[in-house]
Amino acid sequence: MKGFIPVATVVFVAIIAMFLFTPLGIANAQPVVGAAAPQFELADQDGQLRALEDYQDQWVVLYFYPKDGTPGCTTEACEFRDNIFAFRDLNAQILGVSLDDTDSHKSFAENYSLPFPLLADTEGSTSTAYGVKTRMFGMTVAKRQTFIIDPDGKIARHYAKVNPDGHSKEVLADLKTLGAGANADADAEAEAVTE
Repeated sequence: MKGFIPVATVVFVAIIAMFLFTPLGIANAQPVVGAAAPQFELADQDGQLRALEDYQDQWVVLYFYPKDGTPGCTTEACEFRDNIFAFRDLNAQILGVSLDDTDSHKSFAENYSLPFPLLADTEGSTSTAYGVKTRMFGMTVAKRQTFIIDPDGKIARHYAKVNPDGHSKEVLADLKTLGAGANADADAEAEAVTE
């Protein structure tokens, strides 16, 4: 029986392929909308430590992505870059997170002039806390997901499925719906009245 592959070999190969190309083995619970956002402290592309508590009284757009410099990740990062002033007007801070190291982040940020922190979750602890750590093509990476965290530190919105093309505008629209920027407008009006 030349050319016959034993069934056991086919099953073994199929099981190995599942572990290499699916999130099996890395099951993480995700924080739910309304829950306190998991705290973190990670180094950015310049080696500066950034913690969630650094952004109290601000909206935080915490977006996880698989790999620096890949097509989808570049599209997503550049769209956030192109809308940076709209996010700032809403008192929202963008933070990108992947399992890449600070050197990789530095190169990615410089190549695309990214004006926001890219956080290096090299140990994967933050990705695990947010339930986005997975395996893809034999590598451990973060799933492409985004969390909006309100100024009180609670999860206000979770995007479990993200299309990099147009995601930035989707997040901006939802921030406005959630009331982001309302306090900044009120503070500006109060300053104008007192002057």
